Amino acid sequence: MPFKTLFAAAVLTLSGGAVSAQGLLVHNARGLTLDERGRVIRFDAMQVGADGRVIAIGKLGELPAGDMQRVDAGGRVLMPGLIDAHGHVLSLGAARRSLQLRDTADLTAALAAIKTHAEARPEVAWITGGGWNQAVWKLDRFPTAAELDTAESQRPVFLTRVDGHAGWANGRALQLAGITRDTPDPAGGRIERDASGEPTGVLVDAAMGLVERQIPAEDAAELAANLDTAERELLSLGITSAHDAGISAAADQLLRQRAAAGQLQMRIYGMARGSDEAFMARLRAAGPLPDLGNGHYALRAVKLFADGALGSRGAALLAPYADAPQTRGLLFRSDAELLAQMRAAAKAGFQVNVHAIGDAANRQALAGYEALAKEMGSRSTQLRHRIEHAQVIALTDIPRFAKNQVIASIQPTHATSDMNMAEDRVGAQRIQGAYAWQRLLKSGASLACGSDFPVEEPSPWAGLYAAITREDAAGKPVGGWYRQQALNPVQALDCFTRGAAFAAHAEKDLGLLTPGHRADFILADRDPLTSSPAALLKTRVLQTWVGGRLVFTREP
Repeated sequence: MPFKTLFAAAVLTLSGGAVSAQGLLVHNARGLTLDERGRVIRFDAMQVGADGRVIAIGKLGELPAGDMQRVDAGGRVLMPGLIDAHGHVLSLGAARRSLQLRDTADLTAALAAIKTHAEARPEVAWITGGGWNQAVWKLDRFPTAAELDTAESQRPVFLTRVDGHAGWANGRALQLAGITRDTPDPAGGRIERDASGEPTGVLVDAAMGLVERQIPAEDAAELAANLDTAERELLSLGITSAHDAGISAAADQLLRQRAAAGQLQMRIYGMARGSDEAFMARLRAAGPLPDLGNGHYALRAVKLFADGALGSRGAALLAPYADAPQTRGLLFRSDAELLAQMRAAAKAGFQVNVHAIGDAANRQALAGYEALAKEMGSRSTQLRHRIEHAQVIALTDIPRFAKNQVIASIQPTHATSDMNMAEDRVGAQRIQGAYAWQRLLKSGASLACGSDFPVEEPSPWAGLYAAITREDAAGKPVGGWYRQQALNPVQALDCFTRGAAFAAHAEKDLGLLTPGHRADFILADRDPLTSSPAALLKTRVLQTWVGGRLVFTREP
């Protein structure tokens, strides 16, 4: 059947996206899944029940006969939907709807883009956006408020760095926030200053809040538009489930409403924003939300922060930065304060997921998990706590992940984005424990892969490519950056499917296409296990299905 006819047949078969009452039979496919032990299974047909779960996979003639609606896959690759274990769903939508500087080559280009964006929106009170990266601009310093004023000086401007851990304000924004030379650095944050002590315009980590609290909150309509925008993009990439690392109270309300009404197209595993004390108090009283909307929304984790990011030198290191010996970065909280947050969340039944980039932050988080295990025993370890990013780890601390059953939630594209500055930051010795995926695996640790969108682009195909090659999109450096830490193709696929599902307590439902699992699958134009790594970057997802429902179709 021509593929154009396949799409028409699929849409007609499912009558607007509902699962057929008789179930579904997808055939003429190049089927691929892993099994519960991570082994590759090939098949050419799959049966899905009316409940949206896989009944059987195998050869068409060997599957049980039944009166099912049929979809001809046209010889395309049929594989599990991919799971992004660390992203920011509504933030992705907001980013797509605001000013973005990711592709600007230098400061001059960025300022021109800001000026054009501002002039086109005379009605907007604040100019916001992000994606800037002074390392890409080769500035060897942060940009300044004075420079930003040349693009827009009458209205406040606040633009977040690509990693989300620093903000660039113009003079008007600093004025509205009341930031002067006499403003102290807040705990866990830093106001960048010039030699005379005057604020330069860049605020790191907790200091960003001084300006952010002045920016009007998004209303319900804007949040809904952000969600719609993000869902469309993620589904088009073959992402059927995402772990949202920082759900706000407003986002939680929207997601609960959508899930209860059957209006969420993809699945979202929520990590509540631990910095919102009022929200956390309500959640601790109510307990985790394990499942709403037939597996479309869960809120059973809490996201906490130990430190900032490497690019802005906010990541907390055990020894000074190699390229800035006057600083070791910032731990956001004392050991006792972080442990208190972890304890409160764990005792309320929540998985505790700590953002930790630097080796000092990873050590602090690991110590916290060890303390919880001593206090709570298996009640703590069964929650499957995670370290988000697990980026720079002291070699002696790597075995502590497996010993304490802590999942390393990693983002492969961070390695290829950071390789232009990471070794400068930490030096040749500490880099041995950075982005050390094979070291973690060989120590017995569990990995879950994501992208940290919109900090990175959300494409899981770029994530698979980075995990396998440790090269950028141009194939540099040839042979890969510290290639010995790369994942092989099966390990990489496992990390974006089975491993990510396990990290969300969903391994019996998601990540695989073996019988009993939810039928979250995609039809793609190439096989990630047999394609060349470079070809992965060109992968096109042709259809995306969630729970046996067609939710995305790409016109040929």
